Amino acid sequence: MEEQEKLLNNLNSETTIREMQKYIKEVIQIRGSSNKSIKDEMLLLLEETGELAKAIRKKVPNSTIDKDKIDNYSEVEEEIADVFIVLTEICNILDIDLYDSIIKKERINIKRKWSRN
Repeated sequence: MEEQEKLLNNLNSETTIREMQKYIKEVIQIRGSSNKSIKDEMLLLLEETGELAKAIRKKVPNSTIDKDKIDNYSEVEEEIADVFIVLTEICNILDIDLYDSIIKKERINIKRKWSRN
C-alpha cells in the first residue's frame, strides 16, 4: 500500500495522459492483477459502464430507479474514474498509447461534419 501511495502522490493536475497510463500500469502490477485477459478487462469495462449509468440515473430527476437501493449506487465521479482506469488497462494490455489514439481519432473527427439537433 505504501508503494501505491507513493506513486499516487507523484500525480498532480499537470499529470499527462501518458503519465497516468504508466501510473495505472504500475498500480495494476502492484495489486497483482496485471495478468488479466483482454476478455476479462472488457467484461469489467462493461460492468463499470453499467455502474456509471446507474450513478447518472441516481442524479436524473424523475428517473426510474429502485429508491430502496439508491444508497448502493456510487457517485458519478467515482464511476467515471473506474471506467477510465479499466479502459486505460485495456490500452496497456493491447500496448496502445492512449494519448496517440486520442490525437489520431481527433484528426479524423475534425474532418467530420457534425450535426446538432
